[in-house]
Amino acid sequence: MRQIAVLPYRTTPAGLIEVMLITSRDTGRWVLPKGNRIKGLRSHEAASQEAYEEAGLVGIACPYAIGSYDYRKQRRNGTSRPATVDIFPFSVTTQLDEWPEKDERQTRWFMPADAAAAVDEPDLKLILAQFTPPVWNPGLAERVVSATRRHTAERFTIVRWFQALLPKQGRFFEQFEAHAALNVAAADALGRLLQGGPDMPAHSQEIFDRENDADDIIRDVLVDVRKTLITPFDRTAITSLIGSMDDAIDQMNQTAKAIMLYEVKEFEPHMRDMAGIIVEAARITADAMPLLRDLGRNSGRLHSLTERIVRLEGHADEIHALGLKVLFKAKGEKSPMAFIIGREIYSHLEKITDAFEDVANEIQGLVLDHA
Repeated sequence: MRQIAVLPYRTTPAGLIEVMLITSRDTGRWVLPKGNRIKGLRSHEAASQEAYEEAGLVGIACPYAIGSYDYRKQRRNGTSRPATVDIFPFSVTTQLDEWPEKDERQTRWFMPADAAAAVDEPDLKLILAQFTPPVWNPGLAERVVSATRRHTAERFTIVRWFQALLPKQGRFFEQFEAHAALNVAAADALGRLLQGGPDMPAHSQEIFDRENDADDIIRDVLVDVRKTLITPFDRTAITSLIGSMDDAIDQMNQTAKAIMLYEVKEFEPHMRDMAGIIVEAARITADAMPLLRDLGRNSGRLHSLTERIVRLEGHADEIHALGLKVLFKAKGEKSPMAFIIGREIYSHLEKITDAFEDVANEIQGLVLDHA
């Protein structure tokens, strides 16, 4: 038996990362919002429907599962059958005041580690324990750009150029992490933007603002690169990594500009799917950045994260091609201008996912060369 579920997550105003669990109706165990596949809906769409019905959640679902877990589903006659549940990351934008199963379940936000301890299934425990949604702090970029350099001594490791020299003579780790946080904020705003609605101008402005902050950081990186005594190879590695991240947020900016320029109000389902992939790719990138401080110890985890980004990009290519085909059939002859505009938006979205794949490749290169 195959089922689908969402892993709902949010960042609170206090900067705390939380995931939501709900109670099952039969045993009262803590579980994810889940259910059976729904005819006519794709897996992540069906999972999003379950999130609404069981917990009143609205948000941005990644169309590519983060993993799966097995359990035994109890039947009413007292027997059970094995079931496999595919889990889709779900960035929560709203929890409604009313939903169909409100009176039948409890809902609660947990820290990921606490959520892992609350569930019973071993594979689900592992997924929750390893799930680290990024923290977006509006002052992070400003502090990184303007802060004085840190002088905290760090232990010398095998990665001589990255682990020992840079923290003493530059702020590259902090800059990478701050830029990744900006990508997360912009990606989240992009996902909300492609949902439409009256707040579209505010979401666009959020992307514009975060892209401007990212420009400050990359300028700061280039200044530090010139002032730090490192070899040309090391300089290339640093600028390539930060450059790939900057390409991603630049394309988010271009997407928002195109949407506002052409006054697009409604978006194709495949566009929203690509936005879901972008939100997930940004989250994974932010998860990976702190691990660069110790490539040797974190090489396995980095490989796992970058592999998922590469797979997400491949999935985005498939969605992009299918979306264009559907758009052409619907608009190609009847409304050529609408097709041209839609194709431009698809192009920007694809370039965002390409840029995140470039980030993954840069990280993989660092691991291979220095771990």
